[in-house]
Amino acid sequence: MVLIGLGSNLGASSDVLHGASLALRRFARADFRSSSMWLTSPIGCPPGSPDFVNAVVGFVPARPFSPERLLKELKDLELAAGRQPNSRRNAPRALDLDLLVHGQQRRRGHRLILPHPRAYLRRFVLAPAAEIAPELRWPGTNATVAQLLERLDNSERAERL
Repeated sequence: MVLIGLGSNLGASSDVLHGASLALRRFARADFRSSSMWLTSPIGCPPGSPDFVNAVVGFVPARPFSPERLLKELKDLELAAGRQPNSRRNAPRALDLDLLVHGQQRRRGHRLILPHPRAYLRRFVLAPAAEIAPELRWPGTNATVAQLLERLDNSERAERL
């Protein structure tokens, strides 16, 4: 299964995520799952950044998409949604799509690291992921998404919308 994190903190974020979720369905063979939307605190963002709306989708790919090919498709969807290239790290954005896991594959390249680094430590990823794939074993941790969420000890705010 592939898990993709969706986030937005510019514009009509809920509408943007809904549209992105619909667009991602074209990559699914079966069992497309979409979490609720969550209002979350901006983590590691510039001061004064607005809250995010986050969600996670999961699916079995329709055809053998390599992680690199799927990442390219995600970046194209971000651009189509109006994401502007920005040199400022974690600046507010209309759409952010992160490839979180791609089965149990592991990569450590310049453009792609799998599983997504630090995602298993973030409430804004784990809370929505636990809705759709609680028993999925997070690569490299020997723990399920539900177990990782239960163990999480941080003050990040994540409220289901």
